Amino acid sequence: MSSHSVEDIKLASRHLRGSLVESLADTATGGLRDDDKVLMKFHGSYQQDDRDLREERRLAKLEPAHSFMIRTRTPGGVLTPAQWLKLDRIATTYAERGFRITTRQTFQFHGIIKTDLKATMRVIHDAVLDTIAACGDVNRNVVIATNPQQSALHAGVYAQATAVAAHLLPRSRAWYEIWLDEEQVAGNDKEDEPIYGEVYLPRKFKIGFAIPPYNDIDVFAQDLGFVAIIGRDAAGNEAPVGYNVAIGGGMGATHGDPATYPRVADVLGFVTPERVVALAEAVMTTQRDLGNRESRKRARFKYTIDDHGLDTVKAEIERRAGFALEPARQFEFAHNGDRFGWIDGEGDRAHLTLRILSGRIVDNDEVRHLSGLRAIAQVLPEDARFRLTPNQNLVIANVPATLRGDIDALVAQYALDGYRTASPLRRNALACVALPTCGLAMAEAERYLPDVIDKLEALLSAHDLLDAPINLRLSGCPNGCSRPYLAEIALVGKAPGRYNLMLGADHRGQRLNTLYRENVAEADILAALDPLLAGYAEARESGEGFGDYLVRAGVVAPPRRQIAIEVQP
Repeated sequence: MSSHSVEDIKLASRHLRGSLVESLADTATGGLRDDDKVLMKFHGSYQQDDRDLREERRLAKLEPAHSFMIRTRTPGGVLTPAQWLKLDRIATTYAERGFRITTRQTFQFHGIIKTDLKATMRVIHDAVLDTIAACGDVNRNVVIATNPQQSALHAGVYAQATAVAAHLLPRSRAWYEIWLDEEQVAGNDKEDEPIYGEVYLPRKFKIGFAIPPYNDIDVFAQDLGFVAIIGRDAAGNEAPVGYNVAIGGGMGATHGDPATYPRVADVLGFVTPERVVALAEAVMTTQRDLGNRESRKRARFKYTIDDHGLDTVKAEIERRAGFALEPARQFEFAHNGDRFGWIDGEGDRAHLTLRILSGRIVDNDEVRHLSGLRAIAQVLPEDARFRLTPNQNLVIANVPATLRGDIDALVAQYALDGYRTASPLRRNALACVALPTCGLAMAEAERYLPDVIDKLEALLSAHDLLDAPINLRLSGCPNGCSRPYLAEIALVGKAPGRYNLMLGADHRGQRLNTLYRENVAEADILAALDPLLAGYAEARESGEGFGDYLVRAGVVAPPRRQIAIEVQP
């Protein structure tokens, strides 16, 4: 392991270059130098190894089976059919297990070996995409509500969000030099980073744009969230007249450390569209300068707010932005899930949302989803779009009416129509990757999800609740990539086969769940849930969600912090 702190590594990196060129050229190992493993994250990639093989390779006196995860930067998760086919080439040529839709509307490719990294990055660039700042202590991929019915409205919010994403990109040319062999201009490694400075941010930073009444991005889990307030433009069309601003959300925690915790964001006020970029920079630079650089566990923006006080942080943001926020406007969320099947859009266009379990798109002995989506991409017109959702699903958007029959036939041929018969539990469940590749995983998540859904569906069926829209999320560790703390039922990995059982969040993404059973195995989880589901079946009120019932019935106490929104009508 490196003896240098992450802060030292960033400072000495010459704006994210380090010795990556030398590490990549070293044929004696499948991995990178320790310091370069840190810098590699800023290039959108993590060094990993197959943990299923660790012990076998250790006994054989071999180094771990190193490979790399590569994550794309795709603001809002919007791709053309041509881009989809380029990424399909990576999945079939260089990656293991196809590719995966993440909860931040990006793709992850797993199992890329070191000698294929450069070729993979070039294919991504050929698709007019990149992986810059997809990981690391920077602003990550900006997530945007899918909201396919209202294409013009979505386009306005999407344009706003992509402007923010572009403005907050690092200015370093290191990615282009290392992966595309761009010639380094003398002094380039001293280029200015006006937003990030010499050491970038204390930790990762996440931004999202939500469009009520759907909170499909879980906007209150973001470091900086924008809630679109919808009005009418000069032509009378629906358009965002501005955004309510929320700060300080975050899902990460550490088991046994009360100084770390998940948090929902605070609503600060309202900002007009022309001020959004300036505000985003002011918020992020406030975190850059006030954030904790001594303890990475306490370095996220939520802790900066709690340590300095919300009023102090708000005043600093307004000072940097050069204007005061207006009072928050009225809005309401209905739920934080996706809408499946065909949805009519504007004109003659329609949008089809498909369920992709755990976001994994692959061909194997059970499914041929990779081939099916390739076939769909090949028949779509240029102006159609694939939209990745933050709930790990896929929208085939802007489909002309004349193609609906063809798309339906391909969806059926390749068994992509599981959403039609799946229970609400199965349609809405999320899981992080966890084992075998995530180095932080303490328990299974993605690989365990199908089994635990089967068992929970059996319980639901026994209580005549199979149609209840219960929100389930699995995480292999407490860091919260699958946003488990906003689930009505969450399993958070504690050890192999053991989880913390969290209960009681709401369907709108505005209330955290709470710990119900600690460090329990599957049998104990099912035994704990059985009587709770029986009580829900007997005593639920009309339209009442499972999490809301548990709070009303006093089974779990609501967390001390919930979203409290002071608005002006």
